[in-house]
Amino acid sequence: MDIKALAEANPDHWSKATAIRALTLDAVHAANSGHSGMPLGMADVATVLYEKHLKFDASAPDWLDRDRFILSAGHGSMLLYSLLYLTGYKDMTLEQIRNFRQWGSITAGHPEYRHAKGIETTTGPLGQGIANSVGFAMAEEMLRARYGRKLVDHYTYVVAGDGCLMEGISQEAITLAGRQALGKLILFWDNNNITIDGKLSLSDRTDQVKRFEAANWEVIEIDGHDPARIDEAITQAKTSDKPTMIACKTHIALGHAAQDTSKGHGALTDADQMAAAKAAYGWTTGPFEVPEDTKSAWEAIGARGKPEREAWEARLAETSDRKQAEFSRIFSGEAPKGLSARIKALKKQISAEAPSVATRKSSEMVLEIINPIMPETVGGSADLTGSNNTKTGDLGVFDVDNRKGRYVYFGIREHGMCAAMNGMVLHGGIRPYGGTFMCFTDYARPAMRLAALMRIPTVFVMTHDSIGLGEDGPTHQPIEHLAISRATPNTWVFRPCDTVETAEAWELALTSTETPSVLSLTRQNLPTLRVEHRNRNMSAEGAYVLADADGKRQAIILATGSEVEIALRARDLLQAEGIGTRVVSMPCWELFEAQDEAVRRKVLPAGPVRVGVEAAARMGWDKWLCGERGREAKSGFVGMDSFGASAPADVLYEKFGITAEAVAAKVKSLL
Repeated sequence: MDIKALAEANPDHWSKATAIRALTLDAVHAANSGHSGMPLGMADVATVLYEKHLKFDASAPDWLDRDRFILSAGHGSMLLYSLLYLTGYKDMTLEQIRNFRQWGSITAGHPEYRHAKGIETTTGPLGQGIANSVGFAMAEEMLRARYGRKLVDHYTYVVAGDGCLMEGISQEAITLAGRQALGKLILFWDNNNITIDGKLSLSDRTDQVKRFEAANWEVIEIDGHDPARIDEAITQAKTSDKPTMIACKTHIALGHAAQDTSKGHGALTDADQMAAAKAAYGWTTGPFEVPEDTKSAWEAIGARGKPEREAWEARLAETSDRKQAEFSRIFSGEAPKGLSARIKALKKQISAEAPSVATRKSSEMVLEIINPIMPETVGGSADLTGSNNTKTGDLGVFDVDNRKGRYVYFGIREHGMCAAMNGMVLHGGIRPYGGTFMCFTDYARPAMRLAALMRIPTVFVMTHDSIGLGEDGPTHQPIEHLAISRATPNTWVFRPCDTVETAEAWELALTSTETPSVLSLTRQNLPTLRVEHRNRNMSAEGAYVLADADGKRQAIILATGSEVEIALRARDLLQAEGIGTRVVSMPCWELFEAQDEAVRRKVLPAGPVRVGVEAAARMGWDKWLCGERGREAKSGFVGMDSFGASAPADVLYEKFGITAEAVAAKVKSLL
């Protein structure tokens, strides 16, 4: 690669692109860690995109109709941080660039949502950004159909490397995008033929061009260092009615001694090699110094979108007050004022009628009253619509010929679905929820974890939540899955015992602003246990006394979901023998843990023996059984310590010893 020829052919472009490269080298050198190669290789693509195409205004980074730029190859974070600093984002100062990867800086090793304006999503686990970008593009299509091009009309751009395309989630994402013909999604493939272990051919020989074409994408192949060709490709991509993959043939660590080698992927910190690279670039300033004319040129790029943004604001101001109010509300994440009243009315009706239904059906009943008043909700399922009960009659199906549809058939793509839902939340204006079987959280875990890390309120509807699903057997019966979700920071795991608790869980999930929710729902029917109506959302306390002891309190049975009914029947057996027993329903551990100690003490006082009941692993239960004024010698657990089996649900509960009689016996053994 003739660096001098590149510089001489396009000197204005070269100076701007070189600013990205120089800042990257300086920041990685100062941190003595990081990934230099990708920013050095993709600087030309990024420069053309930001200068000539990306719709944004650095002075108004939250402009709702901005184009979205997602760095799926998040290890190359200095590409994004350099762009934000150079174009004039206020919070991305030179001091932040100097403190790359340091404690307290906003320039983390991989881009983290909420750390800085202009970071649209947290990336780093490869492939997530691609799947997020599909959700961003779907959200744009939905909102454009609802509010019109005058308010919503923008592109989603994503940069992905070979690692992103090797991860399995990429196949889920690109086939979903191709099926939905997301024409405003444009992916740049950093085609540099290098992975950490060496040449790409060591581990892969996929023809990515044919792969994307087979998935109904337009594909354009270019030299990723030719600014004119980059510009032409983006211009062409913007005219397609399909998503477009621009295959950018690049040199990793361009101009450095490590160019085109696996060493170029990582931290290039050798001072002499760095000096030689800068000399080859024609870069003569000191560390972290950008020539004034180059910085000014970049800041002009950052200000280029201001007139368009102001024109958009004027168009928004011209719309009706009602439309403006709704537009503002859905992007702020606020629930409509009528939500609470609807939930209360449903709770009252259910308490009076006392139906016996599976909580997956309870969830559908709640959605039937929520979806009509929340136009921002978008439902979906990973090919289990009839089992997850996630589709209500009013939604309509999102498809190429119906962008106003609010139900997505995600196909058998649990991971891609959950990551796309994260993208919808991050885009704004959409409240997505999607379903699969609880056991298949295994397939979705990375996206669920990132929702928690990013503090976004995605709702994961996980049905068939125990051995209670019956005959499908141990491959489908979750055992450890509740413990895994509960172990994830900033996650609300709801396991409601009936329709009333399910309604309360949905109200909390849909009013959350920073915490994702996992709804753990049954396949089997459960009776209504909350037959005495209360306006107050009892599930908001996480745990509460469902039935107190008659006489002296000697035992407390704690249970969740389908086992609360068993706990109540065990209480009846114990009370018949004169053993005063309290039953505590625990629909959400995390919310209970957040209560003041005085509240927790009222629910779980010292003294009585404690038995936990849950058709799942014991892990996590000792916090409530032995801690919180409990004692190990006076606590027990009735649940699962093995995988399940294939049989009818009632047989499984009996064979695995999760019965009222077993719970009562456990209590008596501790007295």
